[in-house]
Amino acid sequence: MKSLKRRWWLAAASAVLVAVSAVLATVGSGGANAAPSKTAAAKAGGLGQLTGLLPRNHLTEESALQVDLSKETVRLPLYPGTAYGKKVWYVLLDASDAGLAHDLGVNYAPKLANIAISDPAAVQTVTLGSPTPQQNPFGPAVVNFAGAPDFSPTRIATPGPTGFPLAKFQPGSVAGPGYSPFIKIAGSDVVYNAPIVASGDGPFDVVHHTNTEDRVLGIHIAGPSAPGQFAESWVDLLFVKGFDAGQPIVYLSTDAGQPLTAVLERSTYVPALNNASFNGGDDFLGSARERLFGFINGQTGAANPQAQGFVHLVKDGFASADASAGNTAMIDALRNGGDLLNVFGDFPTLADPRHADAYSPLWDAQLGLWTPKAVAAGLNTRQIDENQVFNLAATRPDLLTGVDPATGKPAPYGSAGVDINCAVIGYTAQAPTANLAPPAPNSQFPPR
Repeated sequence: MKSLKRRWWLAAASAVLVAVSAVLATVGSGGANAAPSKTAAAKAGGLGQLTGLLPRNHLTEESALQVDLSKETVRLPLYPGTAYGKKVWYVLLDASDAGLAHDLGVNYAPKLANIAISDPAAVQTVTLGSPTPQQNPFGPAVVNFAGAPDFSPTRIATPGPTGFPLAKFQPGSVAGPGYSPFIKIAGSDVVYNAPIVASGDGPFDVVHHTNTEDRVLGIHIAGPSAPGQFAESWVDLLFVKGFDAGQPIVYLSTDAGQPLTAVLERSTYVPALNNASFNGGDDFLGSARERLFGFINGQTGAANPQAQGFVHLVKDGFASADASAGNTAMIDALRNGGDLLNVFGDFPTLADPRHADAYSPLWDAQLGLWTPKAVAAGLNTRQIDENQVFNLAATRPDLLTGVDPATGKPAPYGSAGVDINCAVIGYTAQAPTANLAPPAPNSQFPPR
């Protein structure tokens, strides 16, 4: 097991824990966990394909080697690098340039060009190796990173009396000096999303994650390529389920700007991302972020088609356990909807190019709190569409509010000061193309 160290970051999130504890104590359980009626269940979002390999025409991350829905994993090419004079391994997920994104088979995310505005540490400048033809007949050059994560801490996610808030928590990986998953190669202005997911030469710990990120379930390091061939290294990573424009999607969570968020997401805590441009920015000038929508106190229950949110993840999604391919109970729980099931905003397949190109892997979380009235009436149902969430927050504050982390009280709906690096991988039913409802007047949908 990892040594318990670097506990200094726990204090940074104590206010959030206190706040959410106060809120949940006020809301209570009420009717939130009751089995939904057949009518309500019919309206809830299904999860799409649950087993087998995801068809390649359902991928947005075209470089993915496979998405195994039975095992909840995405297999990605794994690339070599160095940091602090040691070997590291990274994946490539997004790029701010359309041509390079297409060439590399990653998501196009033009907003990433804004990420260093007011926060230069949110991007690290790397250098690229220059091998001879004999050293590299064909293959990637080594990326020399300025910083890397420390994977040695033990991830702790001890449930509280009601599941969430957690009684005790600690991120399982923490950024070292100079590290950000967002990189620029010296001499280029293109920003790439290239999180480091493992360190060293192996063997790799894919059970307790002493030298791998907490979502790594398998690693293959290729040997020398045969003449005229290319042997590719890869990594299997535990993906996450969610929704966009009414459709079920899968994505990969790798980093977060806050300690508690990193624990819940099984990702690396990167303090530099906390100030990335900018809270509440979405589609406004200079923003690198897009919005996602989470829910503190949605319904729970492993077999409940209305389940969603933080309490649901902790109670039904094995949030306190280490993620491993051998933990089949956890894999099955997540496969059947035990995830947070967040709702995403803009997505690469949306029919309107304005919204397709507004996708960013850096998500600005809008956290919803269902009111006691909503909980008691069983109205805290699964949400699956951005506009429907906007409209609910704009027209029914008696049912859904935001949360003020400083006070623990309900607050006007909007940015909660939480940002997460989540690259979309694909969709498991139909491609998200358009929202399910038009925005209500004066909602937080950008009026442009």
